[in-house]
Amino acid sequence: MSELHHLSATELARLIRARQVSAVEVVQAHLDRIEQVNPHVNAIVTLVAEQALDAAEAADAREPDGPLHGLPVAHKDLVDTAGIRTTYGSPLFAHHVPDEDALIVRRLRAAGAITVGKTNTPEFGTGSHTVNEVFGATRNPYDPSKSAGGSSGGAAVALATGMVPLADGSDMGGSLRNPASFCNVVGLRPTPGRVPEISDTNAWYTLGVSGPMARTVEDVTLMFGVIAGFDRRSPYSIKEVFAPEPEEGVAGLRVAWSPDLGGLPVDPRTAEVTATAPPVFERLGARVEQVELDLEGADDAFRTYRAWNYALSFDDIDGLGPNTAWNVEQGRKVTGADLARAERARSRLYQRMAAFFDTYDVLIAPVSQVPPFPIEQRYVDEINGERLPDYLSWMRSAYWISVLHAPAASVPAGFTSDGLPVGVQIVGRPFEDARVLRVARAFEQATGHGLRRPPL
Repeated sequence: MSELHHLSATELARLIRARQVSAVEVVQAHLDRIEQVNPHVNAIVTLVAEQALDAAEAADAREPDGPLHGLPVAHKDLVDTAGIRTTYGSPLFAHHVPDEDALIVRRLRAAGAITVGKTNTPEFGTGSHTVNEVFGATRNPYDPSKSAGGSSGGAAVALATGMVPLADGSDMGGSLRNPASFCNVVGLRPTPGRVPEISDTNAWYTLGVSGPMARTVEDVTLMFGVIAGFDRRSPYSIKEVFAPEPEEGVAGLRVAWSPDLGGLPVDPRTAEVTATAPPVFERLGARVEQVELDLEGADDAFRTYRAWNYALSFDDIDGLGPNTAWNVEQGRKVTGADLARAERARSRLYQRMAAFFDTYDVLIAPVSQVPPFPIEQRYVDEINGERLPDYLSWMRSAYWISVLHAPAASVPAGFTSDGLPVGVQIVGRPFEDARVLRVARAFEQATGHGLRRPPL
Protein backbone atom coordinates (compact mmCIF):
# COMPACT_ATOMS: atom_id res chain seq x y z
CA MET A 1 0.00 0.00 0.00
CA SER A 2 2.94 2.34 0.56
CA GLU A 3 3.57 2.31 -3.20
CA LEU A 4 0.08 3.50 -4.15
CA HIS A 5 1.38 7.02 -4.64
CA HIS A 6 3.30 5.81 -7.71
CA LEU A 7 0.14 4.75 -9.54
CA SER A 8 -1.76 6.88 -12.02
CA ALA A 9 -5.13 8.40 -11.18
CA THR A 10 -6.76 6.19 -13.80
CA GLU A 11 -5.33 3.03 -12.25
CA LEU A 12 -6.18 4.13 -8.71
CA ALA A 13 -9.77 4.89 -9.75
CA ARG A 14 -10.05 1.39 -11.25
CA LEU A 15 -8.67 -0.27 -8.12
CA ILE A 16 -11.01 1.66 -5.83
CA ARG A 17 -14.02 0.93 -8.02
CA ALA A 18 -13.14 -2.78 -8.01
CA ARG A 19 -12.76 -2.66 -4.20
CA GLN A 20 -9.18 -3.91 -4.52
CA VAL A 21 -8.01 -0.99 -2.43
CA SER A 22 -9.96 1.41 -0.26
CA ALA A 23 -10.15 5.16 -0.52
CA VAL A 24 -8.70 5.35 2.99
CA GLU A 25 -5.66 3.34 1.89
CA VAL A 26 -5.15 5.56 -1.14
CA VAL A 27 -5.52 8.82 0.79
CA GLN A 28 -3.30 7.59 3.63
CA ALA A 29 -0.58 6.54 1.18
CA HIS A 30 -0.54 10.03 -0.30
CA LEU A 31 -0.60 11.69 3.13
CA ASP A 32 2.41 9.56 4.07
CA ARG A 33 4.13 10.67 0.89
CA ILE A 34 3.40 14.32 1.69
CA GLU A 35 4.92 13.89 5.14
CA GLN A 36 7.99 12.26 3.59
CA VAL A 37 8.83 14.66 0.75
CA ASN A 38 6.98 17.95 1.18
CA PRO A 39 9.48 19.35 3.73
CA HIS A 40 12.13 19.13 0.99
CA VAL A 41 10.17 20.92 -1.75
CA ASN A 42 7.44 23.03 -0.09
CA ALA A 43 4.70 22.25 -2.61
CA ILE A 44 1.64 21.74 -0.37
CA VAL A 45 1.26 24.73 1.92
CA THR A 46 -2.02 23.92 3.70
CA LEU A 47 -2.80 20.30 4.59
CA VAL A 48 -6.20 18.98 5.71
CA ALA A 49 -5.23 15.41 6.54
CA GLU A 50 -7.97 14.66 9.06
CA GLN A 51 -10.67 16.08 6.81
CA ALA A 52 -9.33 14.03 3.89
CA LEU A 53 -9.37 10.78 5.87
CA ASP A 54 -12.92 11.45 7.06
CA ALA A 55 -13.97 12.00 3.44
CA ALA A 56 -12.19 8.78 2.43
CA GLU A 57 -14.05 6.79 5.10
CA ALA A 58 -17.32 8.23 3.83
CA ALA A 59 -16.34 7.31 0.27
CA ASP A 60 -15.66 3.71 1.29
CA ALA A 61 -19.06 3.52 2.99
CA ARG A 62 -20.94 4.18 -0.28
CA GLU A 63 -20.90 2.81 -3.78
CA PRO A 64 -18.49 4.59 -6.14
CA ASP A 65 -20.49 7.50 -7.51
CA GLY A 66 -18.13 9.41 -9.75
CA PRO A 67 -15.12 8.97 -12.06
CA LEU A 68 -12.74 10.34 -9.39
CA HIS A 69 -14.25 8.42 -6.48
CA GLY A 70 -11.75 8.29 -3.60
CA LEU A 71 -8.89 10.03 -5.44
CA PRO A 72 -6.86 12.64 -3.53
CA VAL A 73 -6.52 16.04 -5.20
CA ALA A 74 -4.80 19.29 -4.26
CA HIS A 75 -6.04 22.75 -5.23
CA LYS A 76 -3.95 25.74 -6.19
CA ASP A 77 -3.91 28.35 -3.43
CA LEU A 78 -5.62 30.80 -5.78
CA VAL A 79 -8.76 28.64 -5.77
CA ASP A 80 -11.36 29.21 -3.05
CA THR A 81 -12.01 26.21 -0.81
CA ALA A 82 -14.78 26.44 1.76
CA GLY A 83 -13.43 26.14 5.29
CA ILE A 84 -9.82 25.72 4.10
CA ARG A 85 -7.29 28.53 4.23
CA THR A 86 -6.79 30.21 0.87
CA THR A 87 -4.08 32.88 0.86
CA TYR A 88 -3.64 33.64 -2.86
CA GLY A 89 0.07 33.65 -1.94
CA SER A 90 -0.33 37.07 -0.33
CA PRO A 91 0.42 38.19 3.24
CA LEU A 92 -2.72 40.31 2.96
CA PHE A 93 -4.77 37.08 2.93
CA ALA A 94 -2.52 34.89 5.10
CA HIS A 95 -5.43 33.85 7.33
CA HIS A 96 -8.27 34.04 4.80
CA VAL A 97 -10.78 31.17 4.90
CA PRO A 98 -13.48 31.28 2.16
CA ASP A 99 -17.09 30.42 2.80
CA GLU A 100 -17.67 28.78 -0.59
CA ASP A 101 -15.86 26.46 -2.97
CA ALA A 102 -14.85 27.65 -6.41
CA LEU A 103 -16.68 25.96 -9.30
CA ILE A 104 -13.71 23.75 -10.18
CA VAL A 105 -13.53 22.49 -6.58
CA ARG A 106 -17.25 21.73 -6.54
CA ARG A 107 -16.99 19.78 -9.77
CA LEU A 108 -14.03 17.73 -8.56
CA ARG A 109 -15.77 16.90 -5.29
CA ALA A 110 -19.00 16.02 -7.10
CA ALA A 111 -16.96 13.53 -9.14
CA GLY A 112 -15.72 11.90 -5.93
CA ALA A 113 -12.31 13.55 -5.50
CA ILE A 114 -11.02 14.16 -1.97
CA THR A 115 -9.23 17.39 -1.10
CA VAL A 116 -5.95 16.92 0.78
CA GLY A 117 -4.70 20.49 0.71
CA LYS A 118 -3.57 23.60 -1.19
CA THR A 119 -0.55 24.04 -3.44
CA ASN A 120 1.87 26.95 -3.43
CA THR A 121 1.70 29.87 -5.87
CA PRO A 122 3.31 33.31 -6.17
CA GLU A 123 1.21 36.24 -4.97
CA PHE A 124 -2.04 36.25 -6.97
CA GLY A 125 -0.36 33.90 -9.46
CA THR A 126 1.93 36.67 -10.66
CA GLY A 127 4.94 35.27 -12.51
CA SER A 128 6.34 31.89 -13.51
CA HIS A 129 8.41 31.34 -10.37
CA THR A 130 6.62 29.97 -7.30
CA VAL A 131 7.73 32.01 -4.30
CA ASN A 132 5.83 34.27 -1.91
CA GLU A 133 6.17 35.98 1.47
CA VAL A 134 3.68 33.67 3.17
CA PHE A 135 5.20 30.26 2.47
CA GLY A 136 8.51 30.88 0.71
CA ALA A 137 9.70 29.11 -2.44
CA THR A 138 8.71 25.78 -3.94
CA ARG A 139 11.74 23.77 -5.05
CA ASN A 140 12.16 21.73 -8.20
CA PRO A 141 12.21 18.02 -7.25
CA TYR A 142 14.73 17.18 -9.98
CA ASP A 143 17.17 19.73 -8.53
CA PRO A 144 16.04 21.51 -5.33
CA SER A 145 18.40 24.39 -6.09
CA LYS A 146 16.24 25.26 -9.11
CA SER A 147 12.82 26.88 -9.64
CA ALA A 148 9.71 24.75 -10.04
CA GLY A 149 8.26 27.32 -12.44
CA GLY A 150 4.90 28.88 -11.82
CA SER A 151 2.48 30.03 -11.01
CA SER A 152 1.12 26.48 -10.57
CA GLY A 153 4.52 25.36 -9.29
CA GLY A 154 3.23 23.78 -6.12
CA ALA A 155 0.78 21.68 -8.14
CA ALA A 156 3.47 20.49 -10.56
CA VAL A 157 5.85 19.50 -7.77
CA ALA A 158 3.12 17.73 -5.78
CA LEU A 159 2.37 15.66 -8.87
CA ALA A 160 5.97 14.94 -9.82
CA THR A 161 6.78 13.68 -6.31
CA GLY A 162 3.67 11.50 -5.91
CA MET A 163 1.98 13.63 -3.26
CA VAL A 164 -1.23 13.65 -5.31
CA PRO A 165 -2.28 12.02 -8.60
CA LEU A 166 -4.31 15.04 -9.76
CA ALA A 167 -4.09 18.79 -9.24
CA ASP A 168 -5.74 21.87 -10.69
CA GLY A 169 -3.80 24.74 -12.17
CA SER A 170 -4.46 28.05 -13.86
CA ASP A 171 -2.81 29.76 -16.79
CA MET A 172 -2.76 33.32 -18.07
CA GLY A 173 0.73 33.58 -19.50
CA GLY A 174 2.01 30.04 -19.00
CA SER A 175 1.27 29.48 -15.32
CA LEU A 176 0.10 25.92 -15.94
CA ARG A 177 2.34 24.94 -18.88
CA ASN A 178 5.61 26.38 -17.54
CA PRO A 179 5.69 24.42 -14.24
CA ALA A 180 4.55 21.28 -16.04
CA SER A 181 7.58 21.69 -18.32
CA PHE A 182 9.93 22.42 -15.41
CA CYS A 183 8.71 19.41 -13.37
CA ASN A 184 8.20 16.71 -16.05
CA VAL A 185 4.42 16.44 -15.73
CA VAL A 186 1.51 17.13 -18.07
CA GLY A 187 -0.66 20.24 -18.09
CA LEU A 188 -3.43 21.41 -20.40
CA ARG A 189 -4.34 25.05 -20.98
CA PRO A 190 -7.87 24.55 -22.37
CA THR A 191 -9.66 26.65 -24.92
CA PRO A 192 -11.14 29.55 -22.94
CA GLY A 193 -14.69 28.62 -21.95
CA ARG A 194 -14.10 24.88 -21.62
CA VAL A 195 -13.62 25.28 -17.86
CA PRO A 196 -15.90 28.21 -16.95
CA GLU A 197 -14.47 31.21 -15.13
CA ILE A 198 -17.03 32.98 -12.95
CA SER A 199 -16.32 36.57 -11.92
CA ASP A 200 -18.13 39.70 -10.80
CA THR A 201 -15.36 41.97 -12.12
CA ASN A 202 -13.85 40.51 -15.30
CA ALA A 203 -16.39 37.99 -16.60
CA TRP A 204 -15.39 38.60 -20.25
CA TYR A 205 -11.64 38.20 -19.73
CA THR A 206 -10.40 35.25 -21.83
CA LEU A 207 -6.64 35.20 -21.21
CA GLY A 208 -6.85 33.48 -17.82
CA VAL A 209 -8.09 29.88 -17.72
CA SER A 210 -8.15 26.95 -15.30
CA GLY A 211 -7.07 23.47 -16.32
CA PRO A 212 -5.99 19.98 -15.30
CA MET A 213 -2.51 18.76 -14.35
CA ALA A 214 -1.33 15.18 -13.81
CA ARG A 215 1.56 12.83 -14.50
CA THR A 216 0.02 11.33 -17.65
CA VAL A 217 -2.10 12.56 -20.54
CA GLU A 218 -4.68 9.89 -19.73
CA ASP A 219 -5.07 11.30 -16.22
CA VAL A 220 -5.29 14.86 -17.54
CA THR A 221 -8.04 13.72 -19.90
CA LEU A 222 -9.88 11.99 -17.03
CA MET A 223 -9.79 15.14 -14.90
CA PHE A 224 -10.63 17.43 -17.81
CA GLY A 225 -13.82 15.48 -18.46
CA VAL A 226 -14.90 16.38 -14.91
CA ILE A 227 -14.02 20.08 -14.77
CA ALA A 228 -15.06 21.00 -18.32
CA GLY A 229 -18.68 21.88 -19.01
CA PHE A 230 -21.12 24.69 -19.55
CA ASP A 231 -22.11 27.17 -16.85
CA ARG A 232 -24.42 30.04 -17.76
CA ARG A 233 -22.68 32.37 -15.28
CA SER A 234 -19.71 32.48 -17.63
CA PRO A 235 -20.64 34.48 -20.75
CA TYR A 236 -18.28 32.56 -23.06
CA SER A 237 -18.76 29.11 -21.52
CA ILE A 238 -18.82 26.35 -24.15
CA LYS A 239 -21.98 24.24 -24.35
CA GLU A 240 -20.43 21.42 -26.37
CA VAL A 241 -19.70 18.42 -24.12
CA PHE A 242 -16.02 17.50 -24.10
CA ALA A 243 -15.26 14.00 -25.36
CA PRO A 244 -11.84 12.48 -26.11
CA GLU A 245 -11.11 11.66 -29.75
CA PRO A 246 -11.61 7.95 -30.39
CA GLU A 247 -8.73 7.79 -32.88
CA GLU A 248 -5.29 6.71 -31.71
CA GLY A 249 -1.95 8.03 -32.89
CA VAL A 250 -0.99 10.88 -35.19
CA ALA A 251 -0.46 9.14 -38.54
CA GLY A 252 -1.40 11.48 -41.36
CA LEU A 253 -1.69 14.59 -39.20
CA ARG A 254 0.01 17.78 -40.38
CA VAL A 255 2.37 19.04 -37.69
CA ALA A 256 4.02 22.47 -37.79
CA TRP A 257 7.30 22.77 -35.88
CA SER A 258 8.58 26.12 -34.64
CA PRO A 259 11.85 25.96 -32.67
CA ASP A 260 11.61 29.60 -31.56
CA LEU A 261 8.01 30.81 -32.17
CA GLY A 262 9.16 33.37 -34.70
CA GLY A 263 12.54 34.54 -33.49
CA LEU A 264 12.52 34.31 -29.69
CA PRO A 265 15.84 33.58 -27.95
CA VAL A 266 15.93 29.99 -26.69
CA ASP A 267 18.53 28.56 -24.32
CA PRO A 268 20.67 25.98 -26.21
CA ARG A 269 19.92 23.33 -23.58
CA THR A 270 16.18 23.75 -24.12
CA ALA A 271 16.59 23.91 -27.88
CA GLU A 272 18.56 20.66 -27.90
CA VAL A 273 15.82 18.79 -26.07
CA THR A 274 12.83 20.21 -27.95
CA ALA A 275 14.53 19.51 -31.28
CA THR A 276 14.10 15.80 -30.54
CA ALA A 277 10.30 16.11 -30.76
CA PRO A 278 9.80 16.52 -34.55
CA PRO A 279 11.55 13.21 -35.42
CA VAL A 280 9.25 11.42 -32.94
CA PHE A 281 6.18 12.68 -34.78
CA GLU A 282 7.71 11.72 -38.11
CA ARG A 283 8.32 8.17 -36.88
CA LEU A 284 4.67 8.06 -35.77
CA GLY A 285 3.54 8.87 -39.30
CA ALA A 286 2.79 12.58 -39.04
CA ARG A 287 3.86 15.03 -41.72
CA VAL A 288 6.15 17.50 -39.97
CA GLU A 289 7.21 20.83 -41.44
CA GLN A 290 9.38 23.50 -39.84
CA VAL A 291 7.62 26.86 -40.16
CA GLU A 292 8.45 30.53 -39.82
CA LEU A 293 5.74 31.54 -37.38
CA ASP A 294 4.26 35.03 -37.53
CA LEU A 295 2.88 36.01 -34.10
CA GLU A 296 3.16 39.75 -34.66
CA GLY A 297 0.94 41.64 -32.25
CA ALA A 298 0.84 38.87 -29.63
CA ASP A 299 3.19 40.68 -27.26
CA ASP A 300 1.36 44.00 -27.37
CA ALA A 301 -2.05 42.35 -27.07
CA PHE A 302 -1.06 40.18 -24.11
CA ARG A 303 0.74 42.88 -22.17
CA THR A 304 -2.02 45.43 -22.69
CA TYR A 305 -4.86 43.15 -21.64
CA ARG A 306 -2.86 41.64 -18.77
CA ALA A 307 -2.02 45.11 -17.41
CA TRP A 308 -5.61 46.27 -17.79
CA ASN A 309 -6.83 43.18 -15.94
CA TYR A 310 -4.39 43.70 -13.05
CA ALA A 311 -5.57 47.27 -12.57
CA LEU A 312 -9.18 46.08 -12.79
CA SER A 313 -8.62 43.33 -10.22
CA PHE A 314 -6.16 44.82 -7.71
CA ASP A 315 -6.14 48.62 -8.08
CA ASP A 316 -7.86 49.17 -4.72
CA ILE A 317 -5.56 46.85 -2.70
CA ASP A 318 -2.67 48.37 -0.74
CA GLY A 319 0.46 46.46 0.25
CA LEU A 320 0.90 44.32 -2.86
CA GLY A 321 4.21 42.60 -3.58
CA PRO A 322 6.57 44.05 -6.21
CA ASN A 323 5.53 41.86 -9.15
CA THR A 324 1.81 42.38 -8.62
CA ALA A 325 2.26 46.09 -7.90
CA TRP A 326 4.30 46.52 -11.12
CA ASN A 327 1.48 44.95 -13.14
CA VAL A 328 -1.11 47.18 -11.49
CA GLU A 329 0.98 50.24 -12.23
CA GLN A 330 1.24 49.21 -15.88
CA GLY A 331 -2.53 48.77 -15.95
CA ARG A 332 -3.16 52.26 -14.64
CA LYS A 333 -1.39 53.61 -17.72
CA VAL A 334 -3.59 51.73 -20.21
CA THR A 335 -5.80 54.03 -22.29
CA GLY A 336 -8.76 53.42 -24.53
CA ALA A 337 -6.43 53.85 -27.50
CA ASP A 338 -4.16 51.14 -26.08
CA LEU A 339 -7.07 48.73 -25.76
CA ALA A 340 -8.22 49.51 -29.29
CA ARG A 341 -4.72 48.86 -30.64
CA ALA A 342 -4.47 45.60 -28.68
CA GLU A 343 -7.86 44.41 -29.90
CA ARG A 344 -6.95 45.12 -33.52
CA ALA A 345 -3.63 43.29 -33.11
CA ARG A 346 -5.25 40.27 -31.47
CA SER A 347 -8.04 40.10 -34.08
CA ARG A 348 -5.55 40.20 -36.96
CA LEU A 349 -3.43 37.56 -35.26
CA TYR A 350 -6.45 35.32 -34.72
CA GLN A 351 -7.36 35.50 -38.41
CA ARG A 352 -3.76 34.79 -39.49
CA MET A 353 -3.64 31.75 -37.21
CA ALA A 354 -7.05 30.57 -38.45
CA ALA A 355 -5.52 30.49 -41.93
CA PHE A 356 -2.41 28.79 -40.52
CA PHE A 357 -4.55 26.04 -38.98
CA ASP A 358 -6.23 25.48 -42.33
CA THR A 359 -2.89 23.95 -43.31
CA TYR A 360 -1.74 22.37 -40.05
CA ASP A 361 -3.52 20.24 -37.45
CA VAL A 362 -1.23 21.19 -34.56
CA LEU A 363 1.77 23.36 -33.81
CA ILE A 364 4.66 22.09 -31.68
CA ALA A 365 7.15 24.44 -30.02
CA PRO A 366 9.08 24.97 -26.78
CA VAL A 367 6.97 25.57 -23.68
CA SER A 368 9.62 27.71 -22.00
CA GLN A 369 12.63 29.44 -23.50
CA VAL A 370 14.90 28.25 -20.67
CA PRO A 371 15.26 25.19 -18.42
CA PRO A 372 14.72 25.56 -14.65
CA PHE A 373 16.83 28.40 -13.26
CA PRO A 374 18.35 29.01 -9.77
CA ILE A 375 15.69 29.34 -7.10
CA GLU A 376 17.25 32.52 -5.69
CA GLN A 377 16.82 34.27 -9.04
CA ARG A 378 13.65 36.37 -9.20
CA TYR A 379 13.28 35.88 -12.94
CA VAL A 380 15.32 35.21 -16.07
CA ASP A 381 16.92 38.44 -17.27
CA GLU A 382 19.11 37.12 -20.11
CA ILE A 383 18.86 34.37 -22.74
CA ASN A 384 21.74 33.60 -25.11
CA GLY A 385 23.36 36.92 -24.34
CA GLU A 386 20.17 38.87 -25.04
CA ARG A 387 19.20 41.10 -22.14
CA LEU A 388 15.50 41.03 -21.30
CA PRO A 389 13.72 44.27 -20.36
CA ASP A 390 11.48 42.99 -17.56
CA TYR A 391 10.33 39.92 -15.66
CA LEU A 392 7.68 38.99 -18.23
CA SER A 393 9.93 38.71 -21.26
CA TRP A 394 11.32 35.23 -20.64
CA MET A 395 7.77 33.81 -20.70
CA ARG A 396 6.91 34.91 -24.25
CA SER A 397 6.99 31.38 -25.66
CA ALA A 398 4.02 30.61 -23.42
CA TYR A 399 2.13 33.90 -23.25
CA TRP A 400 2.17 34.54 -26.99
CA ILE A 401 0.21 31.29 -27.29
CA SER A 402 -2.28 32.49 -24.64
CA VAL A 403 -3.43 35.23 -27.01
CA LEU A 404 -4.50 32.69 -29.66
CA HIS A 405 -7.65 31.48 -27.80
CA ALA A 406 -6.32 27.98 -28.46
CA PRO A 407 -5.75 24.85 -26.37
CA ALA A 408 -2.12 24.08 -25.54
CA ALA A 409 -0.54 21.21 -23.63
CA SER A 410 2.85 20.83 -22.02
CA VAL A 411 4.18 17.28 -22.29
CA PRO A 412 7.55 15.92 -21.08
CA ALA A 413 10.07 16.04 -23.93
CA GLY A 414 13.28 14.96 -22.21
CA PHE A 415 16.07 16.25 -20.02
CA THR A 416 19.08 18.51 -20.29
CA SER A 417 22.54 17.00 -19.86
CA ASP A 418 22.42 17.94 -16.16
CA GLY A 419 19.05 16.26 -15.60
CA LEU A 420 16.59 19.16 -15.78
CA PRO A 421 13.16 18.51 -17.36
CA VAL A 422 12.05 20.20 -20.58
CA GLY A 423 8.55 20.09 -22.06
CA VAL A 424 7.23 20.42 -25.58
CA GLN A 425 4.18 22.58 -26.24
CA ILE A 426 1.41 21.17 -28.41
CA VAL A 427 -1.00 23.85 -29.66
CA GLY A 428 -4.24 23.07 -31.47
CA ARG A 429 -7.01 24.89 -33.23
CA PRO A 430 -9.41 26.73 -30.92
CA PHE A 431 -11.98 24.29 -29.46
CA GLU A 432 -9.97 21.21 -30.53
CA ASP A 433 -8.80 20.32 -27.02
CA ALA A 434 -9.43 16.64 -27.71
CA ARG A 435 -7.09 16.72 -30.71
CA VAL A 436 -4.33 18.27 -28.59
CA LEU A 437 -4.74 15.54 -25.97
CA ARG A 438 -4.69 12.82 -28.63
CA VAL A 439 -1.42 14.15 -30.06
CA ALA A 440 0.05 14.60 -26.58
CA ARG A 441 -0.79 11.02 -25.64
CA ALA A 442 0.82 9.63 -28.79
CA PHE A 443 4.02 11.58 -28.08
CA GLU A 444 4.02 10.56 -24.42
CA GLN A 445 3.62 6.88 -25.24
CA ALA A 446 6.30 6.98 -27.91
CA THR A 447 8.93 8.60 -25.69
CA GLY A 448 8.26 7.60 -22.08
CA HIS A 449 9.95 10.74 -20.74
CA GLY A 450 7.20 11.23 -18.19
CA LEU A 451 8.10 7.95 -16.50
CA ARG A 452 11.35 9.40 -15.15
CA ARG A 453 10.52 10.48 -11.65
CA PRO A 454 12.64 12.70 -9.38
CA PRO A 455 15.11 11.06 -6.97
CA LEU A 456 13.45 12.28 -3.77
